[in-house]
Amino acid sequence: MCRQRNPIATVVWLGIFSLTAVIAPGPASTELYEQSESAAQSKNSPRTDSTKKSKNAKTAGQSAKNAKSKAGGAKTSAELHIDRRGFIDSAGRPVRLQGVNIPSLEWRNDGDHIIESTRVAFEDWKANVVRIPVCQDRWFGKTPNQDEDPAERYRSIVDLIVRIANEHAGYVILDLHWSDAGVWGKNIGQHKMPDEHSLEFWKDAARRYANHPAVIFDLYNEPFQVSWDVWKNGGDITETDSKTKETLAYRAVGLQRLLETVRETGAKNVVVAGGLDWSYDLRGVASGYALADPKGRGVIYATHIYPWKKDWDTMVGSVAAKYPVFVGEVGCEPDPKHEDPFKWGPKVLNYIDAHGWSWTAWCFHTEATPRMLKDWSYTPTEYWGSPVLKKLKDTRN
Repeated sequence: MCRQRNPIATVVWLGIFSLTAVIAPGPASTELYEQSESAAQSKNSPRTDSTKKSKNAKTAGQSAKNAKSKAGGAKTSAELHIDRRGFIDSAGRPVRLQGVNIPSLEWRNDGDHIIESTRVAFEDWKANVVRIPVCQDRWFGKTPNQDEDPAERYRSIVDLIVRIANEHAGYVILDLHWSDAGVWGKNIGQHKMPDEHSLEFWKDAARRYANHPAVIFDLYNEPFQVSWDVWKNGGDITETDSKTKETLAYRAVGLQRLLETVRETGAKNVVVAGGLDWSYDLRGVASGYALADPKGRGVIYATHIYPWKKDWDTMVGSVAAKYPVFVGEVGCEPDPKHEDPFKWGPKVLNYIDAHGWSWTAWCFHTEATPRMLKDWSYTPTEYWGSPVLKKLKDTRN
């Protein structure tokens, strides 16, 4: 379960968190975004509210169709597949992805230092993958503040991240992080399960990045408090909105259907499927609920490990004997309720290393916790940023 800033206010560390290119972009969209990103970063603090409108949002850049026709340039990321061990290349050789989560596109239309952070992650921290959380409502321009900040501009930011990753022979994990419980522009945040609008997201995003070697699809962030049957096949959901306390009822879409929706676009990209208990528990995968993927390059199962998640061997390690595992989130923050992060951080990184799993640490931000950064000069926090930075650099050297 991740800690991240609520779109209304910054979330504080409570021990257990509140719930809250294929295309390289064409020249016009790239130049527009780079100009607006530079201007935003010179003015905006990390506390800029998500409802703030971008001053550079009049033209969003070229459509995906036009961007594809003008993309140009050779793709440098190797095509990935999945076998029982995890990620492999087209020759069957293991590929270990190690990197960071870069949040903010889930809560902000223009991101928060996100292009600069992507470059720093690949160039200075030596990551070879970034996981990018996004919001389905923002993807389609459905949030109340996007009337002058159109959806195509939001998508062009992701396009640029993909291009940067590709130029570094790296990878982007496109993570559907926030949904809306089936009502466009309402209830935007983390929910138990994806909804019908999540299908629309994957129809569009999968077409946009179909078979781009640098792009991996993470179907839905942190399903929780449902059965494994609902996780796979969908069903009726009732939950309480964490902000308004309103009871929400919607029809959940199972991860099998999301996967099939991706494949129906012709996209064979590797897919990530997070388990239950906020993507910690993978036991159901080994108990008959693994996803069927006859038309793609494979599915890898994500676990998210935090200090309050216990019994790693049972919840995760036992499943890895038969199924590929990826640590999509992992992190720690000082908290008297949990183990000293100076001990827990190296311990969990060593555990991941011992299994040879790929991983992306949460998170490359100054406020969304567990924090890896002290400031926007990218100074690492001693308790989590520093051990991650050392691990990444040691691996690449």
